[in-house]
Formats: sequence, structure tokens, C-alpha cells
Amino acid sequence: MNKKYLYEICSILIIFSAISIFGVQSDATNNSSKYVDECIKCHMENEMMPEHFSQTDVHWQKGLSCAGCHGGLSNEPDEEKSMSKSNGFVGVPNKKEIPEFCGKCHSDISKMQLYQPRITTDQVSQYYVSKHGKQLKVGDLNVATCTDCHTTHEILPASDTRSTVYPINVPNTCNACHGDSKLMEKYNMKANQVEEYSQSVHGIALLKNLDVGAPACNDCHGNHGAIPPGVESISHVCGSCHVNNMNYFNNSVMAQPFSDNGINSCEQCHDYHLIEKPNDEMLNVHESSTCTDCHSSSDEGYLSSEFMYNKIKDLSFLYDSTKVISEEVHIMGMNNIEIEYSLKKIKQSLIQSRTIIHTFDTAQVFAKADEGILASTNALILADNEIEEYFNRRLGYGITTFIFILLAAALYWKIKGLKS
Repeated sequence: MNKKYLYEICSILIIFSAISIFGVQSDATNNSSKYVDECIKCHMENEMMPEHFSQTDVHWQKGLSCAGCHGGLSNEPDEEKSMSKSNGFVGVPNKKEIPEFCGKCHSDISKMQLYQPRITTDQVSQYYVSKHGKQLKVGDLNVATCTDCHTTHEILPASDTRSTVYPINVPNTCNACHGDSKLMEKYNMKANQVEEYSQSVHGIALLKNLDVGAPACNDCHGNHGAIPPGVESISHVCGSCHVNNMNYFNNSVMAQPFSDNGINSCEQCHDYHLIEKPNDEMLNVHESSTCTDCHSSSDEGYLSSEFMYNKIKDLSFLYDSTKVISEEVHIMGMNNIEIEYSLKKIKQSLIQSRTIIHTFDTAQVFAKADEGILASTNALILADNEIEEYFNRRLGYGITTFIFILLAAALYWKIKGLKS
């Protein structure tokens, strides 16, 4: 290569590198001037930055430095002046002061509007109606406060996957306290809630399948106002996702007896942390039925459960049978479009029948299941017609082929006779 061109290329690369480096340094300088104040300078120089401090902290990213929370003068290099009480320095709050400490900003809508205009500012008042807040008010310092859940100097938005309050991380955040057997023993509470939850249908969806739409601890217990749902509220807690189930149950003959006897509606049959995926066998009174926990063979409820179980199992069998025969028709190369359409109707009827059992009304369950049974009957008739048509075609093709063979043979002998 010509040396002249080589020198020009090298010069361009050097200039480009210099510009890039200068740009990066300028950005770093700009960021530094935006966030670094006398507090930070001093703590950095003396290697006294708080443990677990991270520059990804949401307060740091928004330009809030030490003085934003701890008070004092962030632009005063004299330590005695910057950290004097007369200049508003409050230092590190004790645990009982933390909610109000954070609430200085988070309960002030004029301040929070600068960052999140639609954010709620009642977190502190909610906290004090929670089990944690009530215990803290009477001097119990074992309970969780803001910093126990959100951390202190590495607070991240709930939407950040690294955040302690990101949905997938919430169970482990709660488990820091609720998984401590010695601590829970003081409150006569179990310490295996997260262990049970992780095996539940919700836990598997969230922790194993990483479905952030699945409920974590705070979806059922609340966030800042966290309390265990009671008899009157538990169906509404579950019903925030399972709306139809809630409405069916609340309008059923069982709703009032459950309430009168202090029985938690959904929890009674489905448990709470260890919620298994619902299945038809929960109605099977001859095996491990959920219904037999309360009903004996002489009860009306026992018979209703048996009737509903048999009806749903019949529909489930028909759905599976129709699915298999539809696939057979497809493999044969015949038309299964109408059969597939009927199959969707059967599946929908099956899903709805399984939901309608929360009415505890066999008539309603039977009516919905019969819709699926009728659709299955029609689908099976269509399948039989297609299969019959398939074999008719094969028979026709066979006869036609045989005739062609006879004609070919006759033509062969005719030609052979003409030659001789």
C-alpha cells in the first residue's frame, strides 16, 4: 500500500479516537458535576461510601445526593458546618423513624410530581395500617420498614429486573424475614411460606416460567398496607384475577354459610400459599375429593359433587376423543375444518363448566356441559362422514384401477392377436 495513504488512514483513526475519548470524558465530567457534591467527594476520598452503594440507585440517578435524605449542606466543604443540626443535618434515622424519614418526600405530592406525576403519596399512611406499621408503632423493631424491602443506597424502580421489588424478586425479599424460623417463632407464624408458594401454581408460573403476570406476595397481601386477607375480603383478593369464580361463589348458596361460620371462601378449597393447579379430581368424592373434607355420603353437597364430577369427566372424555378423531381425519387428507371449529366450542364449554362449579348448582353445570356434548356429537358425525367418504373414494379408486387393468390386458391381447 502507498505510504501516503497509510499515513492518512492512521491520522484519521488517531483523530477519531481522540474525539471519542474526549467525548466520553466530557460525559463523565458532566455526570460527575451533576451528582457529585461535597458529601460525595469527602466520602469517596476517605473511602467511606455506604455499603452496597450503587450509582444505579434511583435517587442518585435523579440527582439526589446524601443531603437529599440526610439533610445538611451539600455545598459546604467544612464538615462541622455541613453536618450541623442548625443546617438541617439529621444523620441516620433509627428504625422507628424510617417511614416518616422517607415520607418527607414520598408523602409530598409537590415533590413527587417532579419525578412521577401519577405516583401515589399515601405510602406512609398505608404502612401504618399494615401489620408491620402497627407493630412498629408499639416499638417492635423486628418488623420490615421501607429500607428492609427497598434497600437504602441501591434502590431501583420496581420495573428494573435487579430491583428487590421486581415481581420475580418479591418472594425472596419477603422471605428475608418470613423465612427466618427463629424470628417467625416469636409471632407464632410459619417460616415456610415462600417454600410452599414456590411449589404452587402461582409460584411455578412466576419463579419457574418467569411470568411476571402471576401473583407474588404483594399482589395478595398488598404493598405498603400489607395485611393477611380475612374472611370478608379473601374472595375479593382472589377475585381481582379470578373474576368469574368470585362472582359465581358470592351469588351461590354457599357464600352465606361460609361467612356465618368464619370460613375463608377460596382458601377453604384451594389453600393459600400452596395452591395447586385445580383439577377435576377435586370433585371426585370416591377418591381424594376436596368436597369430602366437609361433606359425607348422606349430604346433598356430596351428591352434587359426584354428579358434577361425572358430567365434567364425560365432557372431558368426549373432548379428547373428538381431538383424536379430528387428527385422524386430517391425516387421511380429508376436510376437518368444521370438526376443528366444533372442537373449540367443546373446549370452551369444558372450561366454562369447570368455572361454573363455583355456583354449586348442578343444573347450571349440566346445561353448560350439555352444550359441549352436543357439539361433540355433531363433530363425531362429521368425522364419520369424512371417514366414510375416504373409504368410498378408496373403493372407487380401487374399482377404477381394476377396470383400467382389465382394459389394458384386453388391449394387450388384442394387439398381440393382430400381430400374429
